[in-house]
Amino acid sequence: MSKSVVLSYGEQYAAQEEAQRAQGDGRSSIHYPALFLFVGDKVTPAIGPVLDGCERKWDNAGGVMAVHALSGEGGGKSAAGDRVEYGAGGRERVMTMPLPGSAGRDPHTVRQDVYREFHEDSRYLAEMNRTLRRLSNSIADFGRLYSSFDVIHLSIITRVDDPLNVLLPQITLLARAILGQSFKSVQTDLFALINEREQGENFGYSSSVGLAFLRELDGMQAGDYTLSAPLLVTEDGLSIPVAHGPSALFDLVYLLSDKNERGMMSVHGMNDNYEIIAHISLLKNRVRPASDHATGHGGYNNMTFKSGIRGSTGRQGYASAGFAGVRRPNLQIALAVLYHAFRRLDASLREGSPWTLRDRQSLLGLDAESLRERAGELLPEEAGLTEMTGLMSHGRPSYAELRQLSLREAEQQLFGEGGEVYFRNNFTAEADRKAAAIEPLREWRAALAAQEVAVPAVTFYQLAEWTADRDDAGNGSVLHHLRQHMAGLRTAIASAQTELDGLYAESVERQSFQRVPLFDKRTVRNFIHYLFSTVYGRRYELLRLETELTLCRRLESALEQLHVESISRVRAMEALEEDLRNVAVGSIGRTDVTTGQNIMEYYRAVTEEVMKDIEVRRGSGVFFSERYMGSMSKLLEQGKAAVTERLIDICQRELLTAEPFALSFEEELLRRANVAAAYENRQVLSREELFKQLYHSLEEGAVVNVRLFEYTQEHRHEEKYFFGDSASEFLRYAFGVDETSRIYRLGFVHEQRRSGVEKLNLMGGFHLEDLLYYRNGKVYYETYAQNGYQLHGLDEEQLPEMR
Repeated sequence: MSKSVVLSYGEQYAAQEEAQRAQGDGRSSIHYPALFLFVGDKVTPAIGPVLDGCERKWDNAGGVMAVHALSGEGGGKSAAGDRVEYGAGGRERVMTMPLPGSAGRDPHTVRQDVYREFHEDSRYLAEMNRTLRRLSNSIADFGRLYSSFDVIHLSIITRVDDPLNVLLPQITLLARAILGQSFKSVQTDLFALINEREQGENFGYSSSVGLAFLRELDGMQAGDYTLSAPLLVTEDGLSIPVAHGPSALFDLVYLLSDKNERGMMSVHGMNDNYEIIAHISLLKNRVRPASDHATGHGGYNNMTFKSGIRGSTGRQGYASAGFAGVRRPNLQIALAVLYHAFRRLDASLREGSPWTLRDRQSLLGLDAESLRERAGELLPEEAGLTEMTGLMSHGRPSYAELRQLSLREAEQQLFGEGGEVYFRNNFTAEADRKAAAIEPLREWRAALAAQEVAVPAVTFYQLAEWTADRDDAGNGSVLHHLRQHMAGLRTAIASAQTELDGLYAESVERQSFQRVPLFDKRTVRNFIHYLFSTVYGRRYELLRLETELTLCRRLESALEQLHVESISRVRAMEALEEDLRNVAVGSIGRTDVTTGQNIMEYYRAVTEEVMKDIEVRRGSGVFFSERYMGSMSKLLEQGKAAVTERLIDICQRELLTAEPFALSFEEELLRRANVAAAYENRQVLSREELFKQLYHSLEEGAVVNVRLFEYTQEHRHEEKYFFGDSASEFLRYAFGVDETSRIYRLGFVHEQRRSGVEKLNLMGGFHLEDLLYYRNGKVYYETYAQNGYQLHGLDEEQLPEMR
């Protein structure tokens, strides 16, 4: 079994379910156009996920544009000339504009060098003007998608440790100036990403670059910040100054790290932050329908949030956020269903057919009657013994010469070795030749194949039992009983051989054949007839027993081979079951405790129910018909992957499309939460208790993604928003939690949905010196600066004081 094939199946089902349920979910619309501006090479991984998040959440995301300012030649190429991939969300709507390359530069001066080259080489600014104008025109083409074209939401995303963000003020100001020619207002937010996991061996230098940017950012966000530069460039190369301030450059600045407020690294890495960017963008720019059920439940107000994080000193604070979502665990469900479907089919194969020992022997031709009959068919006709009377004798001795001899001596006297040779050549050799041509396994194939698809079936599980070497439990091993029969044959052969030897030792005169007085030759002829009919008749019977034993040996060998084949298939099934279980359980182990509970237990019952229903409607054994699994033996001959792929097809086509898999998120979760109660005699989990767990899980998961140092509650402003169906029972429950005592603002983004619920926690009011990243990095920043590193494009006197 290929683990990748199984996981691919689970991921495909999850994606299909997400898409299908999203079609049933009501998506939001944004009110004004939105533009994402990504600055730097290190932010490239964020582009696809951010745009994909918008695609999932906004029904008018088709007009969302993006631009990436990166090292190199532009046109989507990196500094090395490689094409930059933006993922599924990138598509054709990501324009690029080149900045001076940072790769390969002296780390001591890279930020300063990038800053100077940009200002000294007019080509960068000219190309930036052209790109942003094309972008502004492209946005205008999508005007029909938006309620208003008065405002544009510009979201700028960068990594704090990317040297290219040394140009952030110029890029921001130019973008606003060009967009301002088409829109009455440009609302500009900055999302600064802090990737603490990736610093690795370069943590000192990376922290220094990050601190240099944060120091510059503190200046940009000061209330008296001003900037004036000739940034607008005409097609004739004429420069036009653009001015800002005095005021903060950005409306709001969100600092988002991959280490959360509790100091723990996020299991999802930076992906949660990409979700946060998409959700904040929607929260600030969402069209609220007149029929919005969440009306009166505290919608987002940007002015209120800005006021809340300003604090009593009037100094504008920074913001951060946390995000968590709980959804139907579709990947894990698909893997659990695959495992349980396999288990049920395996149980059916093991159950098999309750055949008696005689039935089993009869099917394979191993009963005593069949063996005797088959052995008889291998021998030449017994009547052929009469032809031996025509053998030439040696001189025709008289009866008087023969009468005192033993039968063996008389035969020797008459024919020498001729009788023995004739019998061996014409009877023994012929029987051996026919016996050697028998191929029991080939003969059994058709019968066993027919029985494998019969109801009830004979499967390799039964065959492994039937062909077992021992029969200690009395399980009806045909091999065991064949060997008993062979032991009986050996005894019979030994007895027949003894009787034949005794007969050969008797004298001629004691034998009962007709003597004809005075006709010696006729008497001898009568003796010869007696010799071949009686003595060789005994030899013929002995040969029949020996031939039957030879036949049994071939059958024994075939049964041993059948046992090896059957056991091999049994072992393959056991290994495949273990593989499927490990993949399913391993996947479940990576889910949230609340949303991942009882998946295996619940979907064992659901899978059983669906498969039983199919059998009731289409007949017992339907899953082993050609439309479904077909012959498991043939599939196993092709390998475990063939079994897995056929079973995946059945799960996709017949099981996962059944009604029990169409429950809403809440109902499915509640049923699953209680499925184990009957087995463990636990108290049934109430809906309220489940909602309590779910609420706690969301709150724990949405801890803000920034680590602060000695950050007291009085500075803290919090707002929390649920994305989901505000009319659902869970969100009604969530609204009532600590309703009378909460000190944060709670709101809902109403979306008609059945697939899950999400939570976005906003927090702000802190300052850069409150960041643990800032405090830790400050030591490195000062050390690198003292050791000759030029970490800024601006002169020292133009920078704000370090706090």
